[in-house]
Amino acid sequence: MPLQWKVTGGLRYSDEPGLTEDLCLKFSSYLAGACILLQKIMTAIKTKTALVTGAASGFGFEFAKLLASDRYALILADKDEARLAMVKEQLQDQFNVPAGTIVSDLSKPQAASEIYAETKDMAIEILINNAGYGLFGFFTQTDWEKEEKMIGLHVTTTTHLTKLFVSDMVKRGNGKIMNVSSMAAFQPGPLMAVYYATKTYLLSFTEALANEVKGTGVTVTAFCPGQTKTGFQDNVARASNAHRSKSAWIADPAKVARVGYLAMQSGKPLSVPGVGNKSIVLLNRFLPRRVVISLVRILQENIRK
Repeated sequence: MPLQWKVTGGLRYSDEPGLTEDLCLKFSSYLAGACILLQKIMTAIKTKTALVTGAASGFGFEFAKLLASDRYALILADKDEARLAMVKEQLQDQFNVPAGTIVSDLSKPQAASEIYAETKDMAIEILINNAGYGLFGFFTQTDWEKEEKMIGLHVTTTTHLTKLFVSDMVKRGNGKIMNVSSMAAFQPGPLMAVYYATKTYLLSFTEALANEVKGTGVTVTAFCPGQTKTGFQDNVARASNAHRSKSAWIADPAKVARVGYLAMQSGKPLSVPGVGNKSIVLLNRFLPRRVVISLVRILQENIRK
């Protein structure tokens, strides 16, 4: 669907091109010169623009709020048209920032090209690849069509969007990209085998790219949250005909998103929010891999009973 753009906010200098000149005529030639200079400066200032995928809920919504609070114009992409429209209106009302929406099924092969075609002239300064979902169950019994779409969404679309936008960012000499991975990236995950594998890919790809773009003015961050109070677990349960996760380690999404957002703004290549999650990452380095895999299997079985 074409980009739906709505601007809210205060006066834009281009709206009343004669305003600054009229004021200058009322002052001395010195002040007139200062006014002309001010007009040139204001004309040169462009609104910062950020693109967030999966923006209709969960981390995408939280990241959009953080960006809006920092006065970024927003382009919000998601397949949930009704929810996306509500989010756009809420952000505009709360933060008074420009916002546009792109309704798109990001699991489709052409999704990245279509989004880029609609936004390439907007000088995107921040790209947050957040859209994703999970699927629970034995690989021999899970739905291949859902897994194929998951691979398309997590791997193909995220990689393609990154490819398209990072090239423009490097040419400009500035920009930030965040790819939302997961704590699942640090070990294989029985009963969520494809999901864990795609998140491992995202972590590896993102860290490698972060190294490649060093010194260009562009930074790339892998964000690896643990279980959080978003709609993710409910969606996993519905898609898999399984029970919702009963894990007690469920974090607040606003707090977790802020950790990742600050890491991205600081240019860090990796963000793992929470002391407990960091400890798990370290533990993976010391325990035998087969032990770690067995523990993940036990955890998945127990939290979905």
